[in-house]
Amino acid sequence: MDLQPLGAVGEVTGSCHLIHVNRHTILIDCGMFQGGRKEEHRNREPFPFEPASIDAVILTHAHIDHSGRLPLLIKAGYRGPIYTHPATTDLCRIMLKDAAYLAERDAEWENRKRQRKHLPPVEPLYTVKDVDRTLPHFQDLNYRQDREILPGVSVRLQDAGHILGSAIVELWLQEKGVRQKIVFSGDLGHNGAPILRDVTPIGQADHVVMESTYGNRQHKPLDETIREIESILEAAWRAGGNVLIPAFAVGRTQEILYLFRKYYREWNMSHWEIFLDSPMAIDATEIYTRHFRLYDKEATALLGDEEMTALLPNLIMSMTPEQSMRINNIHSGAIIVAGSGMCNGGRIRHHFKHNLWRRNCHVIISGFQARGTLGRQLVDGAKRIRLWGETIAVGATIHTVGGLSAHADQNGLCDWYAHFQGQPPVLLVHGEPEAQSILATRLRREFSAPTTIARPGTQIDIN
Repeated sequence: MDLQPLGAVGEVTGSCHLIHVNRHTILIDCGMFQGGRKEEHRNREPFPFEPASIDAVILTHAHIDHSGRLPLLIKAGYRGPIYTHPATTDLCRIMLKDAAYLAERDAEWENRKRQRKHLPPVEPLYTVKDVDRTLPHFQDLNYRQDREILPGVSVRLQDAGHILGSAIVELWLQEKGVRQKIVFSGDLGHNGAPILRDVTPIGQADHVVMESTYGNRQHKPLDETIREIESILEAAWRAGGNVLIPAFAVGRTQEILYLFRKYYREWNMSHWEIFLDSPMAIDATEIYTRHFRLYDKEATALLGDEEMTALLPNLIMSMTPEQSMRINNIHSGAIIVAGSGMCNGGRIRHHFKHNLWRRNCHVIISGFQARGTLGRQLVDGAKRIRLWGETIAVGATIHTVGGLSAHADQNGLCDWYAHFQGQPPVLLVHGEPEAQSILATRLRREFSAPTTIARPGTQIDIN
């Protein structure tokens, strides 16, 4: 029995882990690499394994950096099941199709340029038809449900509290009379965050594979974040400008809308026109409503199974490009929530073009920004950015609001590990080198945990 981390190694995106047991091969996640052009080009590279040889795939959650290469896996010959939570299945229907649509559009734009230069056309990474061929492979697995998926291989999902349907994977492997349990954290949520339940503690494991996205920092307390957002909205209203919120369509968008509803009076939300300018986020919000039984007690009491438009009377859902473009005529009094979360694509870039240079504009960055992304440039204090060949001065005030992170911080990661009995060895994945190094040091010092940082070529013997 062995484990090979093949993605999210020394970086945050591209989650993909291979397990060999009993002549079977299991894949945990199959995510896209995200960031700049160099990272995205890696998605076109062949898999470092034979897809047809995989016996089963287990998907921790729907985020594209965990699910985004599944259509490529099917395209390359995989024919087996993809086990995941029912909410993840629903979210992947929209997220993978959106990724395919963007890939088709990008290829179309690129081919127009190539045609003028008499260059051969490029193919999209994958198409909507490829996604349609992928979705029938999904098999639902509820939380706390034990399932033998292969001889000697059993799996159970637990609530990871990260996004709707996100899961910790408990995997039992048996080979030649030896039984081992390996636990994959997936992406762990931030306890106390809006809407979803807290991360499920796990008590026993022989090996732990743990994310480390925020292994080097602590999030602001939520009550401090609430006060910070209130002050930003007050300042923006006094300045007479708009507020732009680049937000991940799944998770962050729903949390932001939830807070707007919860603090509707305290934040004077009735003053604003609130635009949700993302078709995928609109669809995801409907899926959240459908799976309201996964909410925590407070969110269940506040939201129930009500549609968000019924709870926020000034919320305007912007589906079409024409509706989106009309927002650009509004220079004051608008809160615009749009994708993409790292600002590398989506409608938020158009709103940047029309607002970012304005000194009365405020931008709320509420999620992780990977290296090479436009969002990371803004967080790092860029004075100018490039959009569609045009240089735009950054006149807006940029606010980094860390308390809304969907990831556990360093304390949260350590608190989750502390529930394991006997200090099982840890393999750190899904983090940048500095974050991983700092978290590894704390795990070794505080828990005497045998800790390995995944590197390219790492292979862990799990006998």
